[in-house]
Amino acid sequence: MFILYEYDIFWAFLIISSVIPILAFLFSGILAPISKGPEKLSSYESGIEPIGDAWLQFRIRYYMFALVFVVFDVETVFLYPWAMSFDIGRIRIYRSFNFRAYPNCWFSLCMVKRSIGMV
Repeated sequence: MFILYEYDIFWAFLIISSVIPILAFLFSGILAPISKGPEKLSSYESGIEPIGDAWLQFRIRYYMFALVFVVFDVETVFLYPWAMSFDIGRIRIYRSFNFRAYPNCWFSLCMVKRSIGMV
């Protein structure tokens, strides 16, 4: 007898959720048509001849802007439940200021170094 019988559902879910993506990957490799040619190597497979080269580099500023957005978005997600609770003690308010201080210091440092000039 399995001692940890409460975890049967967990193990079943883990096995099923691991097998389904593997099977989907295998079936797509077996059933997909394989055709290699110059059309596959072109930038656009829509039948239109591309003008110029589609490979271009993006400036790092765009990635930095996206990173700043993600940091402040996650911070907002974590602060929303705190803002909705009405019974907040004084120590929790100080902790929230501490929590907000780290991303704000990071943002200020990025602004001083001008690594994210668009923000």
